[in-house]
Amino acid sequence: MSTPDTRPSAAGDLRSPRGLLGRRGLRRPRYTIRLRLAVLFGGVFLILVTLLLAIIFLSVRHSSHAAVVSAQGTVAKIVEGQRVGVAPSEPPLSVAPESLAIKHARAQAHRLGAVALNVNNSDLNQLLIWSFIALAIMAVASIALGWLLAGRVLRPLQVITAAARRLSASSLHERLELEGPNDELRELGDTFDELLERLESSFESQRQFVANASHELRTPLTLERAILEVTLADPTASSASLRVACERVLAIGEQQERMIDGLLTLARSERGLERREPVLLSAVTGEALQARREEIARRGLRLDAKLEHAPTTGDPRLIERLVANLIDNAVRHNTAGGWVAVTTAVEAGEAVLAVANSGPVIAPEEVERLLRPFRRLGADRIGQGDGQGLGLSIVAAIATAHGARLSVDPQPEGGLRAEVRFKVL
Repeated sequence: MSTPDTRPSAAGDLRSPRGLLGRRGLRRPRYTIRLRLAVLFGGVFLILVTLLLAIIFLSVRHSSHAAVVSAQGTVAKIVEGQRVGVAPSEPPLSVAPESLAIKHARAQAHRLGAVALNVNNSDLNQLLIWSFIALAIMAVASIALGWLLAGRVLRPLQVITAAARRLSASSLHERLELEGPNDELRELGDTFDELLERLESSFESQRQFVANASHELRTPLTLERAILEVTLADPTASSASLRVACERVLAIGEQQERMIDGLLTLARSERGLERREPVLLSAVTGEALQARREEIARRGLRLDAKLEHAPTTGDPRLIERLVANLIDNAVRHNTAGGWVAVTTAVEAGEAVLAVANSGPVIAPEEVERLLRPFRRLGADRIGQGDGQGLGLSIVAAIATAHGARLSVDPQPEGGLRAEVRFKVL
């Protein structure tokens, strides 16, 4: 049995949707904005030129027809024996009996009038033909000129498109810096440059954040491993030493847990709010202070709290974390025998939370650095002291997510004053 030839023929390839034409596909020309502008310019110009030529043609036709009719009337009057230009009060010339010469003259006048009309119509037809020719030439020229002008006008858009296509994390430092008149296209280019600047800052912040988080999470893991290896390598280790090692590992694990919890809160707040609920800022602040009274007393700090009714809306858990971080920051970064002042109130249609504390003198340029993750006063890393260096950065992220305004100002005598202004419920 012979196997049928399943190879497609050339004709079949061309006719079949899966053939050569189907595989390559017939790409229709793109109806770009440049082409649309060129057609629009050409169409508007064509309509205006058509109206102009129509007005000229009708004017010429009317004036030439009126001149021919006037000439026919004048010839007829002359043939009839009337004088052209005589006043109406003057009597007409006496007319002799109609003769053969007068009939012949009248016939000649009619023939001359007909010839004049034919010549006038022929001239009008020629004018119409040449008008159409000129109109076609001007239509092509207007579309071509519109294409060139549109390309020149849209050149900044091509620059922006090319920059957007080659945009990547490694080229965010590039800027368009468009030149030319201060028009909408240049404004678009400047806006694109501002977007690139924000993206570059965000990417750099994310890189730094990931690097710092990796470092801070790796350090306790390394410490835990070292403690366990040293303990296991000691053949004379007692149950007491093993217990101490386990307690140290647990303490380090709790520190990691707090750090991971802070990172999750930071990521959640930066993502934004999914829903809002009524929150009484004064009640949340009172609960946070009550939970920390023992620590405040242990550190010998004086607490001055003035909590007035301050309702707002937002995520209750995030607002609780914001309040807790501000109070913890004020308590931990304080001096012996110092003070902490916490107030809530409604001012100018806003629910205000203010936390101030005594402490070391802070330079104004240090405040912005403290709002970044893993930054503490006097150290870039969190290897020293309490906390994970995430407190104020979490506060800033939560405030941004709620549309609140955060201000952190150093005090001349030392310490900080943080104020968050929420929208009133």
